Amino acid sequence: MSYGVSAALQEAVYQQLTADAILSTLVTGAIYDAVPAGIITGTYVSLGPEDVRERSDMTGYGALHEITVSVVTDEAGFQTAKEVAAAVNDALVDATLTLARGQLVYLNFHRARARRVEDADIRRIDLFFRARVQDD
Repeated sequence: MSYGVSAALQEAVYQQLTADAILSTLVTGAIYDAVPAGIITGTYVSLGPEDVRERSDMTGYGALHEITVSVVTDEAGFQTAKEVAAAVNDALVDATLTLARGQLVYLNFHRARARRVEDADIRRIDLFFRARVQDD
């Protein structure tokens, strides 16, 4: 197994999201690797947790990353969140990402979970993507 590509993958995903004009316009540039402290209003996208599994083979070291990207909004209903989630999906699925270390084999949508955050008028959609990487 190799966890060595993790930081490079995170940076490439973040760069892909921030470079996407449609997504950036929908959230007015509010795309975070780390959510700022305090109360954030409006709609934003943030990188979240990841789970990584070993996927080395005869050709070398590799890993399967399950990446979470969250869409959070205080807008009424889920319409805005779903529009932003679709833009996140469009920006990432089958994206050709250049990594500072290793290489991306594929990046696919895996699943999503939409919910209302309890005790708050907040909607949240967590999108889960699977990225297979090789550590050359």
